[in-house]
Amino acid sequence: MPRTTQHLHPARPPASALPASTVLLLRDGANGLEVLMTRRSMTASFVPGAYVFPGGGIDALDAASHGQAARRPSQSDVHLTEAIAAIRESFEELGVLLARRPDGSHADASDIAALSRSAPFVAQCQARGLRLAADEVFVLAHWTTDRDLPRRFEVPFLVARMPQGQTPVADETEQFEPLWVRPKDALAHHKAGQFFIIFPTIRTLERLQAYPTVDSVLQACAATEEPLWRSCPRAGLVNGREMRFMEHELPFGELALVCPDGQILHALDWQCEQPVPLLKNVLRLTAPNPGVMTGPGTNSYLVGDPHTGYIAIDPGPADSSHLERLWRAAGGDIRMIVCTHSHPDHAPGAKPLQALCGGKPPILGLPSSPTARQHSEFTPDRMLQNKELLALTGRAVKANLTHTLQVIHTPGHAANHLCLVLLEDGLLFSGDHILSGSTTVIDPPDGDMTAYLASLDVLSTSCAQHRIEFILPAHGHVIGGYGGEAASAIAHLKAHRLAREAKIVQVMQAQPEGTLDDWVASAYDDVSPRLWPVAKRSLMAHVARIEAGGR
Repeated sequence: MPRTTQHLHPARPPASALPASTVLLLRDGANGLEVLMTRRSMTASFVPGAYVFPGGGIDALDAASHGQAARRPSQSDVHLTEAIAAIRESFEELGVLLARRPDGSHADASDIAALSRSAPFVAQCQARGLRLAADEVFVLAHWTTDRDLPRRFEVPFLVARMPQGQTPVADETEQFEPLWVRPKDALAHHKAGQFFIIFPTIRTLERLQAYPTVDSVLQACAATEEPLWRSCPRAGLVNGREMRFMEHELPFGELALVCPDGQILHALDWQCEQPVPLLKNVLRLTAPNPGVMTGPGTNSYLVGDPHTGYIAIDPGPADSSHLERLWRAAGGDIRMIVCTHSHPDHAPGAKPLQALCGGKPPILGLPSSPTARQHSEFTPDRMLQNKELLALTGRAVKANLTHTLQVIHTPGHAANHLCLVLLEDGLLFSGDHILSGSTTVIDPPDGDMTAYLASLDVLSTSCAQHRIEFILPAHGHVIGGYGGEAASAIAHLKAHRLAREAKIVQVMQAQPEGTLDDWVASAYDDVSPRLWPVAKRSLMAHVARIEAGGR
């Protein structure tokens, strides 16, 4: 984890999250799955005027009412309490009663009419012999309110079938205007500005679109007593406006690194004019070379501070304006220039950047292999050794800081590829070996798929050894941010590569006389055809590995 002394913003621990429970009441409509939503009071203290699913806080009586509820054998005490709270809230807010009579039949309008919404709920049910149908309530998701908000909740989003013969009636105090709506229509109304819903509701509705019927939702949830997803979103600024992101979305890791306590201060817009501080000792400046292969551009990084000087990682193309901005961001005090590999979007800027610096900092890296293409030829001033340490130390006593990069040889994307670990802060600078939002191209003969996969294993070991949570790639946002994500990202990437290879084997077996063009069309049918020429290069690397393995 990064040193707290290197965080950009003062610590501001988020507010404690209170336990609550929400239930999505579902029915099969004429045109597909529908969910019951209701509008919150305009005077509510939390998201006034928003359309929500019924729910509210969990109280002590909910946890004390297990004996009055039916439960599944696999349903934990925690989930049972949550289900009871959701049943109580759906009755108090909308007059919907998820309960059964002693004979097993479901409660109906006559039972609802005999109960008061303002009197103790469970005691009334007990007096009428009604047993809460908690066994018919399943866990869909678990949301934790964003870290930046003053009121926060831990909220399971539960699902249940709407009881037949019941009609929702809002209490007209907390909730208004109950309506049945298809998830697709709710999202369309929200986009048109007609239907105010908040981020967790939006994301839940988006995922609910995948289910055609109530049964399909309940079956998915019944397969496990665990949430289908968990999320505590993070927010950043895009075009000056707040935007929120779940853990699997690309900006999440960067927000976790820059604003770990959830402050909404970090701009996520890609630009090439200004360096972007990620920590006090890490700056990123993106080169103006966006494209299909480079994404928003090549990320050049500066590691260090004014007391130690800086190490420049991947100066990028020989773009004079980019290199001058990089030099100025370092105050002209660049001590070393490191190239992760010799591709033309990474290394050509090294010599012109060196010329800008009065002290002529050494250009470090690995020389290009004879297998490299002509435009990727590279000879460093000094060849780096595997596990070598590159250290910067503060010159002032009060700035007794050291920033140490460990070199890790990672052939695969290129024969001379290397990654760097900032040891004090547990950061992995991954070059092109690991990218944000895409997989890197393995282009034989300089690229080698077997070496690439082996290098992933080396990086996974380093993540465990140095407690690395964040990966800083040469293209795209920072990866990581919710506990062990660097290692998880590497494991996911390796699994993806092996799954692709298994698919390629099947395609080759099905089309033994096929050409590479035939195989790429079938093996990469989930990729846009405009990317097939690029995918074909990685296909060649997979085929070489398959043949080398005797398959």
